Amino acid sequence: MLFYLGQKSLPDRNWVNKHVAAKLLGISTHTLKIYRQRHWIVGIHFQYLNSRTIRYHEGLLRDWLANISSPQAHQKAIEAYLASLLSNQPKKRGRKS
Repeated sequence: MLFYLGQKSLPDRNWVNKHVAAKLLGISTHTLKIYRQRHWIVGIHFQYLNSRTIRYHEGLLRDWLANISSPQAHQKAIEAYLASLLSNQPKKRGRKS
């Protein structure tokens, strides 16, 4: 699945653990926690799988970092990601086969 960010497209390929996300951004896992609390949206940038497991959306974290000085540009990526979800696809009309 791809979502589009202006001219480029990014694969919606990975929900990664904290170690991969921290390495991707070049920060510590502690700083990752701070970013979760201050900058990112649960269900968009990260997701709780249970009380001890969090996964981070690789494509949106990359976009957030690339557009850190332009929140409006990153908002477009969020909207494109949400529109790409199966739950946001239009329902097919007609009879079932």
